Amino acid sequence: MNSSLNAARRRWELDEARTDVVDVLVVGLGATGAGVALDAASRGLSVAAVDAHDLAFGTSRWSSKLIHGGLRYLASGQVGVAWESAVERDALLRFIAPHLVAAHPYLLPLTPDVPRAQAAALMAGYRLGDALRAASGTPRRLLPGPSRVAAGRALALAPSLRADGLRGALLSWDGRVVDDARLVVALARTAAAHGARILTRCRALALGGDGARVRDELTGEEFDIRARTVINATGVWAGELTPSVALRPSRGTHLVLRSGALGALRAGLHVPIPGERARFALVLPQADGRVYAGLTDEPLDGPVPDVPEAPESDVAFLLDVVGTALDRPLRRADVAGAFAGLRPLVDGRVGAADAASGPAGGRSADLSRRHAVLRSPDGVVTVVGGKLTTYRRMAEDAVDAACPHARASRTARLPLVGAGPVRPGTPGRLARRYGSEAWAVRDLMREDPALAEPVALGITRAELVWAVRHEGALDAADLLDRRTRIGLVAEDRAAALPAAEAALAYS
Repeated sequence: MNSSLNAARRRWELDEARTDVVDVLVVGLGATGAGVALDAASRGLSVAAVDAHDLAFGTSRWSSKLIHGGLRYLASGQVGVAWESAVERDALLRFIAPHLVAAHPYLLPLTPDVPRAQAAALMAGYRLGDALRAASGTPRRLLPGPSRVAAGRALALAPSLRADGLRGALLSWDGRVVDDARLVVALARTAAAHGARILTRCRALALGGDGARVRDELTGEEFDIRARTVINATGVWAGELTPSVALRPSRGTHLVLRSGALGALRAGLHVPIPGERARFALVLPQADGRVYAGLTDEPLDGPVPDVPEAPESDVAFLLDVVGTALDRPLRRADVAGAFAGLRPLVDGRVGAADAASGPAGGRSADLSRRHAVLRSPDGVVTVVGGKLTTYRRMAEDAVDAACPHARASRTARLPLVGAGPVRPGTPGRLARRYGSEAWAVRDLMREDPALAEPVALGITRAELVWAVRHEGALDAADLLDRRTRIGLVAEDRAAALPAAEAALAYS
């Protein structure tokens, strides 16, 4: 079966879902839910996967884009989480998505605020992380080891650093995905290629061990999807469908800095947060010229919103922290946009044997990033916690729990769509976003040269058309906010909206 997702396929697979009984119904199509759909479908199980909104609508598109080896978890004694992260990073770098995931350098500037003893401890941690890299099988050619660099080299990589008192920097490498939402789209399309029915705009209203009551959000029609097992992978919203699941959501905010705000930044930055032992602000240059800066970790009180907002207090905090390492403090005018995501952290009081251990009270930053697979009395299996890097392992554990007699998982070495060889001469930007499918996007431009016209950030009209035809985009928001990230900056979104609407009509 082909991997293309589009409105026509959605219609006929929705019709099938009304009458068939599937082996696995997955609720939620973020990284974990799409990963569950792929894991189950690649084992030969029949799968329907639904989401109330779109692919990567929730937490998965608001990450730091890091595919990391879990250095922070080593610092807090969570060796198992760090090891799992290193193993999953290796799988993504080498086998699953080498077109989307690659190594990226990061500098930790040794300013007067970083004592020599702390610098030595941090380098020891980096070396432990490098040992995990080696043990997990990742070759150094894919992920170089850490080193200390002189001040001149640090300033060459990050000219905006404050030179006064700079003793150099610690240079480390970690994995990064070019776009977290694109990873989710690739997972969903690969699941579709293995026969999974990927049904966006299909809201689960109630779950049971034998299926769900759902509503087609495009028509308002309600119907039942019957299944032999149900997996709730709705992340921070899991408790709304399975009330026995206890979560402590945490908000993480990122800033989108204007191109040029930090000069010609050639490496990311780790900036120690004052008063914290092992927490850092991250400065993450993007291929489109923007720079992301994050990340806060604040508990969320009250109802869980569909799209969280970044409060001004988070913006001010991040500007202040990042500014401690810079020659020129960042100003509010340097911020082109901001976004916030919600982490579905497992409450330490959940009581499940495989749930994360953690404090019943205290800060969300202190909660474990382990995941948990829980079974409710009605038989619904819920997978929560974790992080983007370990989505695959979370999915495998969820399917193992829901379908104990199924064949073993295949996904640790299963390439996603686009992971094949890239044709010589393919532009680098297209290769990084589409991999082996980049040639097909270029073919659209050859067939209609008008589609080669840039829309924003180097993204062409052809890419918008491709997203409608093959990546399940149903409206302009899908195109601007998830298939591309144009929408992170309001003025860019407004300028690109006519092109998005034209792509929907073109296709």
